[in-house]
Amino acid sequence: MNANKIIADIKSKKLLPVYLLHGEEPYYIDLISDYMEDHVLDDAQKGFDQTVLYGKDTDFVTIVNAAKRYPMMSDYQVIIVKEAQNLKWKGDDDLLLNYLENPMKSTLLVLAYKYSKFDKRKKAYKLTEKAGVVLESTKLYDDKVAPWIASFVMDRGWDIHPQAAAMMAEYLGNDLSKVVNELEKLMLNVPKGQEISAQDIERNIGISKDFNVFELNTALAKRDVVKAFQIVDYFATNPRSNPIQVILGAMGGYFIKILKYHYLTDKSPQTVARELGVHPFFTREYDTAARSYNRRKTFDIIAYLREYDLKSKGLNAVNIEQGDLLKELVYKILY
Repeated sequence: MNANKIIADIKSKKLLPVYLLHGEEPYYIDLISDYMEDHVLDDAQKGFDQTVLYGKDTDFVTIVNAAKRYPMMSDYQVIIVKEAQNLKWKGDDDLLLNYLENPMKSTLLVLAYKYSKFDKRKKAYKLTEKAGVVLESTKLYDDKVAPWIASFVMDRGWDIHPQAAAMMAEYLGNDLSKVVNELEKLMLNVPKGQEISAQDIERNIGISKDFNVFELNTALAKRDVVKAFQIVDYFATNPRSNPIQVILGAMGGYFIKILKYHYLTDKSPQTVARELGVHPFFTREYDTAARSYNRRKTFDIIAYLREYDLKSKGLNAVNIEQGDLLKELVYKILY
């Protein structure tokens, strides 16, 4: 079951007695637990029938005793255990197991277990699957972030240019809570129904539309020497806003896709987009990049990127400025 289905069921009052929300991506866990906290009961009922506990400050005795109470002012009482990963899960606690075998139908017990997967071998997991809902919230792969951004804004009545989505994905990574925070800022400043552009990203988030790693990769693909070094000079003067590890990571992902492109037997736009995990808008650029760098050169570039990643961490490059490392790297790529 996915997060949207769970929220849709809550809206339609299809409620179950226990919810285990677990996984490495906290965004969906917070989304569901916050929705239940805000919407299952009205404000008058919450004072009597809603309890929010935190894993590090509570125990299974407190949780089970709370869950066994009957609601006072509504049909349900809601017990939300945030940061449930901090409970003492040394074994399957007998009190919790006994409760999960026959949970109160009038209680909604929510266990928000963040930053790691719950052990599926535990009896508590199996009992929760039987009695209620289990959601595993997994981290998005980096190449799935831009499509996720496009889907998120579309669901809310906006559109976003592929380049703008790619810029956000490159700079914000796959921390969805951070991504959503920036998207909500954008949606406050861009009229509904209007396409979010690279200029909107620059104005509202502070990522330069002309001087970013996305544009650096494009300049390298075209072997545009002047533009590539202009961007690297910009990075050198703004190192705090453009950390070298982020830049190298994005460049590494880009050149690995170029290498994959070389090995594709079918280079139609649809196949390239699917196999590389990119928007069809960008497929022509990979053709350009592959013409600029043959297989052997692409392998060499990936090796350079690994070398300079180590140098950026101080290996064989003590007291060398970030900007100087990037200039050396770009020179090696282009020549």
